[in-house]
Amino acid sequence: TDPMSIRRRVEAMEALLEGMFVIPGTNRRVGLDSLVGLIPVVGDIATAAMGAWIVWEGRNLGMSKWQLTRMAANVGFDTALGAIPLLGDAFDFFFKSNTRNLK
Repeated sequence: TDPMSIRRRVEAMEALLEGMFVIPGTNRRVGLDSLVGLIPVVGDIATAAMGAWIVWEGRNLGMSKWQLTRMAANVGFDTALGAIPLLGDAFDFFFKSNTRNLK
């Protein structure tokens, strides 16, 4: 319930989803969102659920409905486009919905 504890949990989840590994030679970070998203349907649902958890924690912090709606839209957009085979995987590499939601 402590705001700092919630912030640390959200930062840890964002790091896991978006920046867990560095692609050698590119200095580009990827995480579970990009890697698990390679598994059709199941991967996209799993990463959407983890992204929705960040929105839930934002609600627990008392964020406004507008902010929560924007955060949910980021997750929804990422999930919808990420579900497209190949194109969605490339999209996940560039669009970091969880990083946007952390900000």
